[in-house]
Formats: sequence, C-alpha cells, structure tokens
Amino acid sequence: MPLTPAAKEPPPVEEASFFVAVGGEPTFRRLVDVFYEGVAGDPILRPMYPEEDLGPAADRLTLFLMQYWGGPNTYSASRGHPRLRMRHAPFQVSPAARDAWLKHMRTAVDSLGLPEPHYSALWNYLEKAAQFMVNSD
Repeated sequence: MPLTPAAKEPPPVEEASFFVAVGGEPTFRRLVDVFYEGVAGDPILRPMYPEEDLGPAADRLTLFLMQYWGGPNTYSASRGHPRLRMRHAPFQVSPAARDAWLKHMRTAVDSLGLPEPHYSALWNYLEKAAQFMVNSD
C-alpha cells in the first residue's frame, strides 16, 4: 500500500552551522579582539599592519571568519573573493611570523572555552591557514 503524503517521514532537520553553534557574531568578535590584543604588542606581527589602528584589520578578519564558518557573506559582498594568499603576498610571512600568529590565535581560541568538536575544528583550520600563508624563509 503506497504511503500518503501525511504518512511520509518529515524531512531531516538541518544541523546548525558552526557559526550558530558556537554563538554567532559575538563569539567571532571576541576571538578576533583577543587575537589582536596580542598582535598589538608583537614585534614580528605588528609591523605587518600598516594602519595605525588595528580596527580595520580586525573587522576584516572577523567578517572573513564569520563567513567561512557559515555566517553572513558580508566579507565577500564588500571585498570580493577572499584570495588569502594574494592578499598576504605583499608581506613576508616567515615561519617565525606564522608561529607568532598561532601563539596569539591559540590564546584567543582558548579564551572562548569552546567544547569539542568545535574547539578542534576551529584550531585545525587556523593551523592550516597559518601554514598556507607562509611565503618566505
């Protein structure tokens, strides 16, 4: 006997995006704020930021991360495709710069208190992204 529409199983419920699951925009803003607190005093990283105020760089990183993790596409709408390597090409990103970046980002990620598997998913992505940016010795 064929199933009637009322007897069909309901469609599966979509899982929340990572962005929603970790707390949305406030979580990503907190992550980036803590990260840039470290960058502000870092002798390797700070010279890579030509702007006196780190605010614009922090906004760009926040928008990028929110979009990457399932939030609004504000980054692409305002800046186009991320093209991360191209955007970082003017800067010499050495292994020492990568390590400094990861040190400050680890502090920022740890400050969020994310549960597993969210913590590991975020950290693994950031480690790979940092390695991908290295373009000098």
